[in-house]
Amino acid sequence: MRLRQTCFAVSAMMLAAVSFQAQACMSDADVAALFASYNAKTPAVNPEGLNDAAGDCSRTKLTAMMEKQGAKLVGYKAGLTNPAVQKRFNATQPVWGKLYENMLLKDGASIDAAFGARPLFEADMLVRVSSEAINSAKTPLDVLNAIDQIIPFIELPDLVVQAPPRLNGAAISAINVGARLGVLGAPIAAPAIRAEKYQMLDALRDMQVSMADGAGAALGGGKGSDILEHPLNAVVWLAQALAKEGQTMKVGQLISLGSFSPLVPTKAGMKVTVTYAGLPGAKPVTVSFK
Repeated sequence: MRLRQTCFAVSAMMLAAVSFQAQACMSDADVAALFASYNAKTPAVNPEGLNDAAGDCSRTKLTAMMEKQGAKLVGYKAGLTNPAVQKRFNATQPVWGKLYENMLLKDGASIDAAFGARPLFEADMLVRVSSEAINSAKTPLDVLNAIDQIIPFIELPDLVVQAPPRLNGAAISAINVGARLGVLGAPIAAPAIRAEKYQMLDALRDMQVSMADGAGAALGGGKGSDILEHPLNAVVWLAQALAKEGQTMKVGQLISLGSFSPLVPTKAGMKVTVTYAGLPGAKPVTVSFK
């Protein structure tokens, strides 16, 4: 009996050790190696065995290195806000990362197709914060009341790791949600009149977002409601997630809402245009890969 109890105790300690290891934040050395790979645009070792808290902790270490190198924070990105994208990465909830000034490009930008280790593109959208009341937003209307611009956006994420299919939600958080580059379209002013606000909310929910190549061939897309039933719900979620880590959105910051489309690999010679049918004032946004 005593031997059995001893074996049970040893087994319990081993399981606890495995559990602790699986939940541990990435080491400073591992994050430094990830950062070096990010800078070199070469595939990094996959973060493995992280839980959500460990993914957040690892992201904090990585972004601290970016900021130490001079990156200037300009906003945040909500990722995995589309259930189809969650399914691809075996995730059950969104994640968030930081956006920096040097990541943002002008409409019509022409960039190297190999802009990262695992370069991709997707149809996205930004909003610009005009009031810190956004941090207590509970509904899409609350968000609309706290922004002054809605901006078409082609995100150019970089999944950076050796085996992207093995990434899960925590690992995606650890790599700062793949934030690398993005192309900003012409901003749309948020409406000030109450009736127009409700019209805009309906338009954002019902708009058809589509990507096409230079020959007009479809590359994917989706509806506004594909993001958490309304794209501005991504900001509601983000406000709550940031609050858990003692952070807030600031006036003037840009917030990426997530993907309306599949993630598509880049190809040299390709031109991509994203349109927002049904969204008043929205002009197409384009990027070319060389």
